[in-house]
Amino acid sequence: MNRSDPYRHTPSGKPRARRFRIPFEGTPGPCNAITDVPGVRVGYRTLIAGEGPLVTGKGPVRTGVTAILPRSGADLATPVFAGMFRQNGDGEFTGSHLIEELGAFNLPITITNTHSCGVTRDATLRWTQRVVPEALDGAWALPVAGETYDGFLNDINGHHVGFADAEAALDAASGGPIEEGSVGGGTGMITFGFKAGSGTASRLVEWGGRRYTVGAFVQSNFGSRANLTIRGVRAGLQLAEPPIREGTPRAEKSSIIGVVATDAPFVAHQMRRLARRMPLGVALTGGYGYNSSGDIFLAFTTANADAVRSRSGALAQAAYIPDTDIDRFFDAVVQSMEEAILNALVANEDMAGRDGNFVPALPGAWLERTFGVAD
Repeated sequence: MNRSDPYRHTPSGKPRARRFRIPFEGTPGPCNAITDVPGVRVGYRTLIAGEGPLVTGKGPVRTGVTAILPRSGADLATPVFAGMFRQNGDGEFTGSHLIEELGAFNLPITITNTHSCGVTRDATLRWTQRVVPEALDGAWALPVAGETYDGFLNDINGHHVGFADAEAALDAASGGPIEEGSVGGGTGMITFGFKAGSGTASRLVEWGGRRYTVGAFVQSNFGSRANLTIRGVRAGLQLAEPPIREGTPRAEKSSIIGVVATDAPFVAHQMRRLARRMPLGVALTGGYGYNSSGDIFLAFTTANADAVRSRSGALAQAAYIPDTDIDRFFDAVVQSMEEAILNALVANEDMAGRDGNFVPALPGAWLERTFGVAD
């Protein structure tokens, strides 16, 4: 077993979906991650502490912060063309109004639990002032921060995520292979009744004699067990066991935040079009956008940096792939979103949280029987 293969294992050795012979479509990038897009980096801060009965303000704690940096170094101040899509609005993604208005944003993205979204938003401003102060020189900023609910396992009303945690995730951001599963903002999340959280994948797309990358990242926290589907296999119908165990009743508060990055030259309206295809990858896994689910999706491109920079008195010019050729990029979005969700499930272990609440991992033995193990 080669644990150094980034397609089949995370850096810590946890299995990824390609550890099994699941018949995915498309060609992944070298790390099969959003960080395959040049300049994009991801960092985590994971908070796990305590066990037993809930004592608000003390724990148990099962939460964290994820940071996604669209550009590296001083270029972080340079905006990126972007678009958003709200499939189901029972959730939050700050900065969305500005993205809708301008088709762009700058500064990092953070993702955390529902009651810490404001903390990570504000912490991004503090971190930016320390690390890239020129991004705030004489300007105001509206950072992008998303959330999903982790209150079944976590003391969500204890507000354990602080400014220092969000800044630590931002400081830790790096390229290359990244961890998945119960890490960062995904630490306390559940998908299809199994332990889930953070997941990523990528696809390579050939166009005009060049190769571009589309990468997806999800904080996955949605879905009914019966609906789980893995490449057409109605897995949920076969996996009634092991069940979630509830020391306290589980409120149905499910969501998914999805982020897609690319280096392909597109402009704002095309990023909105890519964002609208992201839920199709969710649907392939059995996500139907139920009532309480906040399903919110953001797509951005690192291309056309000169065109998107703020300036006055000069003509801005942007190159972009024509809409008539965009379908292959739609394919890449759907494929990478689907695989990112499955990676979040596979790269996981059982987790117990507050009040004895217990969420099992997706059984690896079932995956091996159903799909086989890759060589």
